[in-house]
Amino acid sequence: MQTEKFEALAISKELRRAVQDVGYEAMTPIQGKAIPLILQGKDIIGQAQTGTGKTLAFGLPLLNSIQPSNRKTQAIVLCPTRELAVQVADELKRVLIYKREIKVLPIYGGQTIGQQIHGLRAGAHVIIGTPGRTIDHINRGTLKLDKVKTVVLDEADKMLDMGFVEDVKKILRQIPAERQTLLFSATMSKPILDLTRKYQRDPEFVKVVQKQLTVPHVEQYYLGVKEGIKLDVLCRLIDLHSLKSSLVFCNRKRSVDEVVRKLGARGYPAQGLHGDMTQPQRVRAMDRFKRNISEILVATDVAARGINVQDIQAVFNYDLPMDIEYYVHRIGRTARAGKKGHAFSFVVGREIGKLRAIEAYAATKIASMPLPSIANVDKARTIPAQRGKGMGGYRQHQTAYTGS
Repeated sequence: MQTEKFEALAISKELRRAVQDVGYEAMTPIQGKAIPLILQGKDIIGQAQTGTGKTLAFGLPLLNSIQPSNRKTQAIVLCPTRELAVQVADELKRVLIYKREIKVLPIYGGQTIGQQIHGLRAGAHVIIGTPGRTIDHINRGTLKLDKVKTVVLDEADKMLDMGFVEDVKKILRQIPAERQTLLFSATMSKPILDLTRKYQRDPEFVKVVQKQLTVPHVEQYYLGVKEGIKLDVLCRLIDLHSLKSSLVFCNRKRSVDEVVRKLGARGYPAQGLHGDMTQPQRVRAMDRFKRNISEILVATDVAARGINVQDIQAVFNYDLPMDIEYYVHRIGRTARAGKKGHAFSFVVGREIGKLRAIEAYAATKIASMPLPSIANVDKARTIPAQRGKGMGGYRQHQTAYTGS
């Protein structure tokens, strides 16, 4: 059975009202297929890409099952990264505006554990946790899972890729066998299927495969470049399209730091995000990006998982992803909520082969784009006299490559 409208769901009037107020209308395919089954109490294996609405797919029925008068933890959602845990917690809180008595608590590494212990002692109906920090609280005795009725493994493939499989199994052993287990993953590898066979009961398989895996409103381009001119091309594209919110992906942490430093030297307000940064540094970088204090966020794949910013105008694959599946995750950060967006991929030499593999995997066509020139930029927009200290970024480097 598939439902199309939220008002047709057998959920509380408070949740239906909140969904309406937030602005959600018709359900996405994964929501329409999964929610009715979850409301029936069935275990679910959900296969869907990032950006398909899976958080609400498990979140609405999960919240509907919570008994607010019971302060015990009744549901737990496991996420591979702190960013995703925060995003999921925020999404659930958005639809609890008329049921504030239900407490949702994210727990993850990098945040003061004392603050989390205080929240757990005060009572948290729903825990959104990363595996490592969840295990930490279990070992400390600050988190009890003996009353949990629902467990969600969100982006299970990434949790396994990041080496959390034993932690996940340990956590599942702490939860009563009479529970509902919901698993969501973009891919279905053998380790994932092994997990479902061991920890789920007659699960329903819900798969949403679009003809095109990538976001339909994203205009996708690639540019053949030499490694040494990537930064010049990046700056020119930003100016050419008058971009005020861009997400730039690099494969290495040191590349993130280098690109941020060089963009800053050219007067482009940029922030970095990678795994070696402290939690306060990451929070500050995301906050500055969300508030448009910084127009550019440069990130690695792992650090960027869970980024939920609605108005990102363009995604740049400064480095092509090492895993071709990440291409879909990356460009899914733009063109959200029905808006249009751009995705630009920089291809160096023989990387054209990887680009063709990405096209085949995502069932999409990535158009070739010529390198933008100073003349292109001048023609497209009126150039501000200054973008920061000194001359605008591309004006300082207009001789970086020939033919411009």
